[in-house]
Amino acid sequence: MAVATETATEAQTEQKGGFPPFEPEHFPSQLLWLAITFGAIYLFVSKVFVRRVGGTIAERAERISRDLDEASAAKARADEATEAHAKALAEARDKAQGIARETREAMNAVSESRRKAVEADLAAKLAAADKEIAMRKAQAMTNVNAIAQETAAAIVARLTGHPASSAELAAVVSPVGKS
Repeated sequence: MAVATETATEAQTEQKGGFPPFEPEHFPSQLLWLAITFGAIYLFVSKVFVRRVGGTIAERAERISRDLDEASAAKARADEATEAHAKALAEARDKAQGIARETREAMNAVSESRRKAVEADLAAKLAAADKEIAMRKAQAMTNVNAIAQETAAAIVARLTGHPASSAELAAVVSPVGKS
C-alpha cells in the first residue's frame, strides 16, 4: 500500500498546474505548430490530391464530351435509319398498291371477258331456244289449223246435217290461226 500512496502523491503534484494545452504559456508554441501542420497539410493536399482530383475531373469531362459526341452521332445514324426505313416503307406501300391495282385491273379484265363470253353464249342459246320455240309454235299452229278444220267440220255437220267443204273450212279457220 505504501507504493500506491506514493504514486498518488506524485500524480497530485504533477496536476497542480492543470492541463498543459490550456495553459497560456504554451499558446505560442501551439500556434506555431498549428500553422506548420496546416501549411504542410495544405501543401500536401494542393500538390497531391488537387492534381489527382483535377485529373479525374478533366478525365470525366473528356469522357462526358466523348460520350455526348458518340450519342449525337448515334442519334444522327438513328435518324438516318428512321428516314431510310420510312422511305422504304413508303416505296413498299406504293409498290403494293400498284400491284393491287394491276391485279384488280387484270381480274376486272378477265371477269369482263368471261362475262362477255357468258353473255354471248347465253344470247346464242336464247336465239336457238327462240328458233326452237318458233319452229314448235309453227308446227303446233299447223296442227291447230288441221284440228280446227276437223272440229269445225264436225260442228257444221252436226248443226246443219251437211258436211262442209274443205275450202270453206280453210277460209274460216285460216284467219283465226294467223292471229
